[in-house]
Amino acid sequence: MTEKVEVVNSWDTRLALWFDEEHSASRRFLVSAAVWALVGTFLGLLAASEYYWPDLVHNVPQLQFGRLRPTHVNVVAFGFISMANIGAIFYVVPELCRTRLWSERWANVLMVAWNTVILAGILCLTNGITEGREYAELPWFIDIPVMAALILYIVIVWGTVLSRKERQLYVSIWYIAGTTLWFPVVYLIGNRVFFSVPGIGDAIANWFYGHNILGLWFTTNGIGLAYYFLPKITRNPLYSHLLSIVGFSTIAMFYTPTGTHHLLQSPVPEWLKAVAVISSVMLLVPVMSVLVNFFLTMKGKWGMMATHLPLRFFITALGFYLLTCFTGPFQATRWINWYLHFTHWVVGHAHFALLGTFGFIGWGAIYYVAPRVSGRQWYSRRLANAHYWLSLIGTTLMIIALTVAGLIQASAWEEGLPVYRGVIMVAPFMLMRAFSGLLIVLGQVLFVYNVYKTLVAAEEAVEGPLEDAPQAQPAGAQS
Repeated sequence: MTEKVEVVNSWDTRLALWFDEEHSASRRFLVSAAVWALVGTFLGLLAASEYYWPDLVHNVPQLQFGRLRPTHVNVVAFGFISMANIGAIFYVVPELCRTRLWSERWANVLMVAWNTVILAGILCLTNGITEGREYAELPWFIDIPVMAALILYIVIVWGTVLSRKERQLYVSIWYIAGTTLWFPVVYLIGNRVFFSVPGIGDAIANWFYGHNILGLWFTTNGIGLAYYFLPKITRNPLYSHLLSIVGFSTIAMFYTPTGTHHLLQSPVPEWLKAVAVISSVMLLVPVMSVLVNFFLTMKGKWGMMATHLPLRFFITALGFYLLTCFTGPFQATRWINWYLHFTHWVVGHAHFALLGTFGFIGWGAIYYVAPRVSGRQWYSRRLANAHYWLSLIGTTLMIIALTVAGLIQASAWEEGLPVYRGVIMVAPFMLMRAFSGLLIVLGQVLFVYNVYKTLVAAEEAVEGPLEDAPQAQPAGAQS
């Protein structure tokens, strides 16, 4: 009888430790993000290969392009990037608040629920169970647990903020806490969770969601994390508190109505189109305030990119962000939108934003946070460097291939050439796209192996750390 009680108590202790250990939820979110990064990019590689080899997969409906594409997008967006962001946020918010996470146990429950939803979404989408709406393909019975997970996420974040010991709220908390208020509303409306929208209103609601998932989820979370990581890594003070206020205030103001610029050739009210185009151009205000603030914060520390791998990921992400936010307003204007719409250019622009900007922020966050929530140095610096270069070269080649293919398509349609001629003309670039996807997937294989050896197998590091401390500045030098 005594032995049985001891065994039960032992299991209770192990279970409590599994759920309540400090930083355990953050660590498990980061591991999950790395796994989904590999799964999502592999699905993208398979889909890209079918552009060049349409008969690559026979008689397997789950692997046809029409099902692979939304599955790839949802896994990368919600599996990889979202879970990397949340894992980093569960480390950053307690650090800035000088307290523990509100509930490590509920954060671990959220981690399990989030992974379950991603897996269920994959099964639904690959089997054709979908609403068929851009970025909102998940069926309604998946949307409801997603909303429940978002509510739990809000409780954890705000519970931590309200129990803080640090009186002043740093700008990262503004972005992260603001996101918890904006995005659930965006998801609720865009996915029509508890209501339906008929006719053209459905397209408006869809693109309200499709664009604001980028602006009020990935952007606000990613920029909020960057506001923490850059000053922390470089040990430079944030260049301008005022610019951070301008960026935070205007991103919520100008991002919300931009989605209709995807519908300029549809029977949407003209005033709504005008508001969308003007707001898209005005996005340059928050973008430039953020980038100027970040780049001037880096003053005197650019050389750290050579020796500090997480910083290299973050600065690369900001470079992609700069290009994303200049091409975005450019293609939102009416004539250029008419010329480029429905071409591969738009897909290239989407990869600029989601993979180039927020994918690199996600990878950088994992590389920075993982040692701090596990107490272990990365297993291999060489693997991490190889992952960076394979991801950078692959992403760059993919964007170039899609951009050039889009311009060829647009010019072919403008000249009135038959559609099949345009398909033949862009075929070499589709092969280039598939090759770039192969490079990205190879990078993720190395990344997952490195994560496994570091966080799961707990192997000792075989090389030096990924981070070198910044050199102290001479006395009197400006930061």
